Amino acid sequence: SLFERAGRGLRLSENGRLYAMQVRAALRGIGEATRALRVRPRAGELVVAVVPSFGLHWLLPRLPRFLALHPEHRVRLQASLEVQDLRQGAAHVAIRMGQGPWEGLAQQHLFDDELLAVASPRLNGGALPRTPAEVLACTPIRSAEPWAPWCQAAGLPEPPPARGGLWINDSNLSLEAARLGQGVALERRSVADALLRRGELVALTDIRVPYAYPYWLVWPEGTASAQREDFARWLEAEVAAYRRA
Repeated sequence: SLFERAGRGLRLSENGRLYAMQVRAALRGIGEATRALRVRPRAGELVVAVVPSFGLHWLLPRLPRFLALHPEHRVRLQASLEVQDLRQGAAHVAIRMGQGPWEGLAQQHLFDDELLAVASPRLNGGALPRTPAEVLACTPIRSAEPWAPWCQAAGLPEPPPARGGLWINDSNLSLEAARLGQGVALERRSVADALLRRGELVALTDIRVPYAYPYWLVWPEGTASAQREDFARWLEAEVAAYRRA
């Protein structure tokens, strides 16, 4: 029996709980297979899974160079915060953040990121903070990145949590808020890079804090693809140029 009496009601029996666990696992498998089927790549297409912030701010501005170098290749970017199951065919390759290793996946280290304090050059009417203490005195844009490591590198105590202000859980929104002059953001250099180069954001100090999650290019072990190999070589060259900048 799947149920047993509990007072005036019913509850799952031991057999019922085991059955429910198996059904949930089966439904998860069906869901993963369905998602993989929906994104099944076309012939000759390279599907690249990437987190939205990195795809938008780092990869996308550079991608035209790959397409110019390899006009025979067609690339489909698949942006998602969810970890794509490459072994189920969700994508050919993925650019992931994390420590790894990932079971069943080959991996190529790309680079380690760092955090820096950025703001619009128009913040405070152009009277920008120049010292770490002045940075902390400005309006912070609270995000998923904690300020404690930056404060430690600056030799300053972390300010107490603010009761008000702006709190954002997305790097794209955090960068946009900083660009609009709404405060100081602590963000990854990789995603702030394009805005810094265009002068829409400025780095307020020379303090750089190592980010805990490196970037990796990963793909299913035991698979071969000329498109993937071309993409990996191109990406390695782009990373080398980025590191030198």
